[in-house]
Amino acid sequence: MAKKIFVLDTNVLLMNPRAIFSFEDNDVIIPMAVLEEIDDKKNESSDLGYNARETSRLLEGLREKGRLDEGVALDEGGILRVVINGHERELPQNINLDKMDNRIINAAMHLKKTSDKEVILVSNDINLRLIADAFGLEAEMHKADRLSDEDLYTGYTQCEVSGDKINKFYENGDLSIEEIDSEIDFYPNEFINLNTPGEGSKQSALGIVEQDRLVKLRNEKRTASGIKPLNREQTMAMELLLRDEVELITMAGKAGTGKTLLAVAAGLEKVLHEKKYTRILVARPVVPMGKDIGFLPGTKEDKLQPWMQPIFDNLDYILKQNKSSDMTFNKLIEKDMIQIEPLTYIRGRSVPDQFIIIDEAQNLSKHEVKTIITRVGKNSKIILTGDPFQIDNPFLDKQNNGLSYLAYRLREIDITGHIMLEKGERSELARIASEML
Repeated sequence: MAKKIFVLDTNVLLMNPRAIFSFEDNDVIIPMAVLEEIDDKKNESSDLGYNARETSRLLEGLREKGRLDEGVALDEGGILRVVINGHERELPQNINLDKMDNRIINAAMHLKKTSDKEVILVSNDINLRLIADAFGLEAEMHKADRLSDEDLYTGYTQCEVSGDKINKFYENGDLSIEEIDSEIDFYPNEFINLNTPGEGSKQSALGIVEQDRLVKLRNEKRTASGIKPLNREQTMAMELLLRDEVELITMAGKAGTGKTLLAVAAGLEKVLHEKKYTRILVARPVVPMGKDIGFLPGTKEDKLQPWMQPIFDNLDYILKQNKSSDMTFNKLIEKDMIQIEPLTYIRGRSVPDQFIIIDEAQNLSKHEVKTIITRVGKNSKIILTGDPFQIDNPFLDKQNNGLSYLAYRLREIDITGHIMLEKGERSELARIASEML
């Protein structure tokens, strides 16, 4: 197969510095404009700043092997080269080459003109890809960082079995995976909904995978702090939340499916009633991630109010369901049983003996998710919730955000679990808006 030339846009490296090494034996080109934009980001305290610095470190390591402008051999067999862009104008005169995106396209166009290899611009910026297409330049996203639609893990599956097997499951409380389907790879803590085939009246059963068996749910009839699951997916979520051996849970779903409410309710149950953890720690990213809130007026609590109001709303709703309890939000704060922080403050901490909830996790990159999970100490449980279809981070989407990536990569680990909630329960209006708008 003929070798190709891949010209990298800045956002590819800001999302994954090691993208340099993901093009097999093809040539990888970094225009000078990209290095300038990387340099502008290197002092930021955000994840983008970290990736900018990491990109510089990787390039410095390659520079020790030879001159980057002449090309340095990569282990995969390709060549990495830095090119001076804008030395020859390939774009029309009315196109401003002071703009970085135009300089990157100009560099790619020059390579296309002077090389006999196919030139492809790699960018996660849809507008830049559209502009490249307008000039007849092939462009694509960086696919190595992305999950396919088939990779997006739901946490449950449907299987058709005979009525006799469903009866056996109810009688014995379990069923071997081999009896369900020997050709499907089921994952630890995955839910299986058993159904009999055919139309009309069906038998069904819901279980969870433990080792090589499907077992009945332990917490199917339980409530948490007065909150009861309202549908089958919420029942699955509550099962995971109340299982102490499941130390990491990812919960994805559209607005109104109950992700945060269930997580907070389970946290209160574990902290207040079961005394399993000393505190609930709730954190949300201040989007864009890493931007400090120090320039907002008022105290820390005043600054947090706009970002944390959804958490306060859920807590208020749960506490109102427990009319017999004298516990209030202020008392939870006073007794240090709940702590609400912007996600930026978790960096560098170790968090043992706590029930940790990371809300709006769809706005986190893979590196940010890794940073957060490595903060989790002994006897802690962490829940990440988010809507992968509603992302505020301009560099992320449903196929490359940290929440989806985490659910996919850890699906084979027996101390993790995932559930995708689909049915909205906030209100009929909220459900219609989520589905139709």
